[in-house]
Amino acid sequence: MNIREATQNYEAWMRKCSTIIESDLRTKHQQMKKDSFLFFRGTYYRWAQLFPKVCPTLSSAPKVLACGDLHVGSFGTWRDAEGRLSWGVDDFDEAYPLAYTNDLVRLASSVKVVTDSEQLRIKLKRGCEAIVDGYEQTLRMEGRPVVLAEQERYMQKLGIEAIKPCEEFWSNLNRLPGVSGTLPRGLKAIFQKTLPLRADFRLVRRKAGMGSLGQPRFVAIADWEGGCIAREAKELVPSSSMWVAGRTGRGQAYYQDAMTGAVRSRDPFQRIMGGWLIRRLSPDSNPIEIVDLPRNRDEETLLHAMGSEAANVHLGTKKCVRHILKDLRKKKPNWLRSAAKDMAQAMELEWKKYRKL
Repeated sequence: MNIREATQNYEAWMRKCSTIIESDLRTKHQQMKKDSFLFFRGTYYRWAQLFPKVCPTLSSAPKVLACGDLHVGSFGTWRDAEGRLSWGVDDFDEAYPLAYTNDLVRLASSVKVVTDSEQLRIKLKRGCEAIVDGYEQTLRMEGRPVVLAEQERYMQKLGIEAIKPCEEFWSNLNRLPGVSGTLPRGLKAIFQKTLPLRADFRLVRRKAGMGSLGQPRFVAIADWEGGCIAREAKELVPSSSMWVAGRTGRGQAYYQDAMTGAVRSRDPFQRIMGGWLIRRLSPDSNPIEIVDLPRNRDEETLLHAMGSEAANVHLGTKKCVRHILKDLRKKKPNWLRSAAKDMAQAMELEWKKYRKL
């Protein structure tokens, strides 16, 4: 398949697996043409096709329940059950049993893409070394959750302490268009279960994300005990890896396992219910974009933390740790940089073709 055929085929498959908002999908296509990193983020289905061809040896590495679509924009913050601010992978839409190398190469490839566009300044060689070092260290330590409230100096290095919660968060949310017509079956009951008892709420539609743009999102907003609260429901589709394997289904069979298996201080509000991803929306529970981080961030520490968090997720497949460490010992020092350059180049070529469609 070429990129046109892959996109058409994949989106036809999506329509068999879920309801799709066609206007959001058209917006996604427009954004993918504008920017190489947005294209990278919006076309994991193409990555899933190309990775075994471009990196055949790496794609046969030991398997874990992987993030799949791991990149520098896959991380965010949330509040744990004790109200502490935590940080880590916040997107498991493409979770699937894959070679552990898939996540590391995709993360490193995203570093190459954003470095080329000057959103990161670190050299790819050093960035890849930081990712592998963080990954291997954390595997050996059997995991290391990142609780920012207890690691202020670490938080400063990541640049996260400089990010101020959006003052217009609630006004922006309340301006979203209300829901007209019939809700998907069972969704109202799901919101009632996840909101405080007797909280009256109104429903709005929300457009967000890149890879998941086109999947229905509903938000329940309520005034409760002196302030606003909100829960979002996003309808899930199976991982693109199922499309590559020629399989169909409903929902995302691996999301919950990847999220709960990861070594972390969990977000108690995030869970899967009836094929919907439910999460709390708030000013400090959000993805963190690279462009939003301050220029004086420590990029080596940031990428080391991202590699470490990839290991936290892979530790959900505990029986594979020994095999991964053995496999890493066999690799040449520059294996990740070489693979990242190859995959970034392959995706860049796809983007240039896509822009002409």
